[in-house]
Amino acid sequence: MIKEIVRDKEILSIRSEAATKADMQTVRDLLDTVKANEERCVGMAANMIGVHKTILVALIGDEYVAMINPVIVDKSKETYDTEEGCLSLDGVRPVTRHSIITVEYLDKKFKRRRGIFRDFEAEIIQHEIDHFSGIII
Repeated sequence: MIKEIVRDKEILSIRSEAATKADMQTVRDLLDTVKANEERCVGMAANMIGVHKTILVALIGDEYVAMINPVIVDKSKETYDTEEGCLSLDGVRPVTRHSIITVEYLDKKFKRRRGIFRDFEAEIIQHEIDHFSGIII
């Protein structure tokens, strides 16, 4: 189901908790909501639809991938400065991101995955993982 995007900074600042199989509806809702906003969105964290669970969706290649309980387990020393926007905020803000990250996560079937992501894909994932800690760009 397509959900409304949360724009309240107080709600967005709440730390997220680990997701379980009971949170699969949130995964489906995130995928529906990000696809409904795909002309202006490449990723979304669950708190952006009001659910404080560590679930994100990110555009990887040409499809949206759900990551449940993702953790960055390695990152390059190389960083770059960029500007990012967010559906929950107006405008863009400056950020520094790692060029390459390694992420361990569970997929939609709760199968353990490990992926290496570079450049823009890594940037999307880092942005969404920041949401889990209540960090708003």
